[in-house]
Amino acid sequence: MGVEPIPDWPGELIELGNTRIHVRSTPRGPAEAGVFVHGLAGSATNWTDLMGELAGEVTGWALDLPGAGYSPAPADGDYSVDGHARAVIALIEHLGGPVHLFGNSLGGAVSVRVAATRPELVRSLVLVSPALPDLLPRYGPARVAVSAAPRLGEWAVRRLSTVPAERRVQATLGMCYADLRRVHPERLRLAVEEVRRRDALAHAGQALVGSARGIVGEYFRTGPENLWRQAARVTAPTLVIHGRRDRLVDARMATRAGRTFPDVRLVTIRHAGHVAQMEFPEIVAREARRLLAEARVHAG
Repeated sequence: MGVEPIPDWPGELIELGNTRIHVRSTPRGPAEAGVFVHGLAGSATNWTDLMGELAGEVTGWALDLPGAGYSPAPADGDYSVDGHARAVIALIEHLGGPVHLFGNSLGGAVSVRVAATRPELVRSLVLVSPALPDLLPRYGPARVAVSAAPRLGEWAVRRLSTVPAERRVQATLGMCYADLRRVHPERLRLAVEEVRRRDALAHAGQALVGSARGIVGEYFRTGPENLWRQAARVTAPTLVIHGRRDRLVDARMATRAGRTFPDVRLVTIRHAGHVAQMEFPEIVAREARRLLAEARVHAG
């Protein structure tokens, strides 16, 4: 941990129709674009290292989902997976699509919906521990369900705001990382600063609770818009990565993904948790490069 991590990529607010989204991007270079979608309680900075690893392959664009990071709250207050998917679609259209789409956790669920409903916008799909419906009773999903419960979620957010930012960050990283020793002290410092900044935002709590409710709502959605049924309609070449020490999404869900996505390759990383792109960006980048090469052949 003696080497300083690369700094977060610069960001800008982009007007996308009726909404404004904060987007961080790597230097313009490669003609192909990659769009990166973070998970619950995350932000565009969750992709900093992976975007750096892939900067020679794609020009990277990582958005803060509506209400997250530096993105303002959506005017309509919609934090559902559908609402987030509309923001991602608007960004891809703004960039001129199609793109290589990356999603982690909640961002994985959002990316599946985008790839299934707008296949012409997605060249390839990389999912890192996607939050696809899993009703097995486990601690991680139970925490999300509790935070989404009516009134209880808002109460929990208010209570959490009284806990020192350092403790909250350590607890969150402890759930997401398999090994906290892989968190660089500078990354930890910046994460604490970000929590303090968001504590002062009126919409921060509702963005978190609303997005959690969006995930839980997808667990009980039936019919053709169920995420697993949509996964079966994804035409883009797909890479699904799971960490075997993930406390939030069971790595065994990879088996179902392998049965469901039409054109899919599965990778499990033995010592990774929920955010493999942050813990092991070099491994995720290696596998992503292979998918990008396959997608180019597929497109050719």
